[in-house]
Amino acid sequence: MRDEVRSSIRESYDSLAEEYTRRLADELEHKPLDRELLNRFAAEVAGQEEVCDMGCGPGQVARYLRDVGAQVFGLDISPRMVEQARHRNPDISFQEGDMTALPMPDSALAGIAAFYAIVNIPKESLGIVFREMARVLKPGGLLLLAFHIGNELLHEEELWGKRITMNFFFFPTAEICNSLRDAGFAIAEVVERAPYAPEVEYQSRRAYVFARKQGLMNSQTA
Repeated sequence: MRDEVRSSIRESYDSLAEEYTRRLADELEHKPLDRELLNRFAAEVAGQEEVCDMGCGPGQVARYLRDVGAQVFGLDISPRMVEQARHRNPDISFQEGDMTALPMPDSALAGIAAFYAIVNIPKESLGIVFREMARVLKPGGLLLLAFHIGNELLHEEELWGKRITMNFFFFPTAEICNSLRDAGFAIAEVVERAPYAPEVEYQSRRAYVFARKQGLMNSQTA
């Protein structure tokens, strides 16, 4: 991923951090299927190594996973998002990090929950991100990936009254599954749903993919 794209993502989410937290930190209260899938994820990784809430924002997924018993920490590219997450969840560890070069060793994690973490990742960079996820998961480690379904690319210069410069990407489910397989994952289950009500979320179809890391992965990411 180009440095200017990475910088625009970081700076845009820094600008949005407070408003994002105000609007979305409690979103899971209104999303029953998401809670059900996170419960299943937490049950699968119970008693194992740590799991990561990747692209954690203000930490709502990490908070939910901790409350249902997972040993979780959060990671986000935006320093101000990390500040928001730490403030709201002082009992959970949060750190800055880039999904194209994850700051953790090989086979360190039992699981990764990545809810919309790829929404700003260009298609050509998905392979790098997925290989990094596979690298840091232990063999058999579990990924729960959520994303917007479609082929759209939305370029935004403003959101919630804040100036930003970001692209938002939607992906066909089959394309994401193929990219995950190429990165060394086995697809365990795919769940799709229509959007919740407009007051709950943006009106797009959503996909959730449970996938497991196969075998031993090479640490190379390019």
